[in-house]
Amino acid sequence: MKKVWIAPSILSADFAKMGEEVRSLAACGADVVHYDVMDGVFVNNITFGLKMLEDIRPYTSLPIDAHLMIVNPEKYVERFAKAGADYITVHYEACKDNLREVLELIRGTGAKCGAVINPDTPVDCIRDVIPLCDMVLVMSVFPGFGGQKFIPTSLEKLREIRKMIDESGKEILLEIDGGITAENIAEVKAAGADVIVAGSAVFKAADRAAMIAKLKE
Repeated sequence: MKKVWIAPSILSADFAKMGEEVRSLAACGADVVHYDVMDGVFVNNITFGLKMLEDIRPYTSLPIDAHLMIVNPEKYVERFAKAGADYITVHYEACKDNLREVLELIRGTGAKCGAVINPDTPVDCIRDVIPLCDMVLVMSVFPGFGGQKFIPTSLEKLREIRKMIDESGKEILLEIDGGITAENIAEVKAAGADVIVAGSAVFKAADRAAMIAKLKE
C-alpha cells in the first residue's frame, strides 16, 4: 500500500503550549501540521487566526496546511501566506462561483492552493477547478469540532476525486479530514487519500510517535 502523509490537526493540541506541541510533531514522525481556522460564522466554533500562525511558524520546518473555515476567505489568504502557511485550502461552500478566483489568488501569493468540500457537497461542484489545485480536501465530518465520527460515504467521494486527479495528469494531493483512526485508515488509503488529517487520534494517544507510525503502516 502506498505511503501517505500524516497531518496532525492542532485543533486537538494543548492551546496553552502550542509552540511545544507543534515542535514535537516532527520528532513524532508527522509530515504536515494541519491548522484549522474557524471564524464562528462559516462554522459554529472559533479557533485561531493569523497571530497564532506567525507565532508557531518558527517552531517547525514541517509544511503548515491552513484550512480556512471562514466566510470571505479571499480577504485573508494573502495574510495567511505571509504568516507562514505553505498550503491554503478554502471551502467551495464559502466561495461558490468565486472558487476559481480565490484559488488563483492563493497561488499568486506563492502558497499552494486547495479546494475543500463538506460531506453534503457533491464532487461535481469542484470538478472544473481540480486541475488548478495542489490539494483537494474531502471533509469526512461536518466541520467545526474535533472528535467526530467518520462519515462512511466519504470513501466514495475519495474514489471519485482520485479518478479525476489521475485523469488530470497533475500531481495533486488528496487529503481527508475527520474521524480518521487506526481502525479505518486502511480503507481511506485504499480509496485514494494521500494526506490524512488526524487530530484526536494523535494528540490523545499515550505515545504520539507510536500512533503516527501505526497510522503510516
